Amino acid sequence: MPAPLDDAFSALRSYDQGSSRAALLPIDEAVVAALPDPTARLALEQRLLAALASGGSVVALEYLCGKLTLIGSAATVPALAALLERPALATAARNALEASPHPEATAALRAQLPKLAGLPLLGAVQSLGIRRDAAAVPALAALLASPSPEVSRAAAAALGEIGTAAAAAALRDFSARAPAAGAPALADALLVCAERLLAAGARPAAQSLYQLLATAAQPVHVRLAATRGLTTASTP
Repeated sequence: MPAPLDDAFSALRSYDQGSSRAALLPIDEAVVAALPDPTARLALEQRLLAALASGGSVVALEYLCGKLTLIGSAATVPALAALLERPALATAARNALEASPHPEATAALRAQLPKLAGLPLLGAVQSLGIRRDAAAVPALAALLASPSPEVSRAAAAALGEIGTAAAAAALRDFSARAPAAGAPALADALLVCAERLLAAGARPAAQSLYQLLATAAQPVHVRLAATRGLTTASTP
């Protein structure tokens, strides 16, 4: 008689919207049990990756991405990265990569940027900002000039979160030629970037951004935030 875990993986092949979630409980339980056991975790990871490679419904593949988020090693990264180009699965794959503790996940998100468009691109840009990937600054800086306002805003926000001197330079350079419609998002990104720089002890760089925003051309709330930032950056 097949073991419950074998039955669960068999059920996964036909699992879809409306299927009973109870059939997959042995996989859930196996993942929890494997967490403290490297050997068991590796074996289960390989089985989950094999199931992912064999295909299935979007619901089933999203489920597998969720399980790999919990126990996946760096070995899961290529399989997850390949799903970023599939719009129906891009969010599940990106969430798994974003949550991964492995630097390979960051590199994969960065490498996929030129291959993505639409919502998958926006998601990958956001994840790179959340992971504060300094190596992504050149690619994100190029996206600031995207004809898509959504992509440009997402790139600005990601650069703000990354908050390095190079990210600040990219935002500052773009601010001189940014379309008026993107000004609010750019101001927010500059403020976040200044806060990151200040937290990292880069006071002069933070002050430079705050000074850029503490002008009459900016909305009142931006000027107030920048003025407060200048005060903080100037306090020993």
